[in-house]
Amino acid sequence: MENFGEKIRRLREDKGIYLRQVASFLEIDQALLSKIERGERKAKREQVIKLAKFYNSDKDEFLTSWLSDKIASDLNSEKNAIDILKVAEEKIQYKRST
Repeated sequence: MENFGEKIRRLREDKGIYLRQVASFLEIDQALLSKIERGERKAKREQVIKLAKFYNSDKDEFLTSWLSDKIASDLNSEKNAIDILKVAEEKIQYKRST
């Protein structure tokens, strides 16, 4: 399954765009963007939204990919990660209904 970094690298390479062009748009160093693409650093929310704009892609799709990576990373070492996600889902549904 493709993570957020892999996704943005694939998009960049498929479009033949240089790393420096994307980094310039984001106003960050090329080395930092490279680390984000390799999964060594996490992008910030604002950067994810700017990347969606840069690639003319759906912002919610980018945020979903980015946040799911973040959650999966946080819960990876928990033996009851699936149960945690189920309870979190129930809490979100409850809060939205009140």
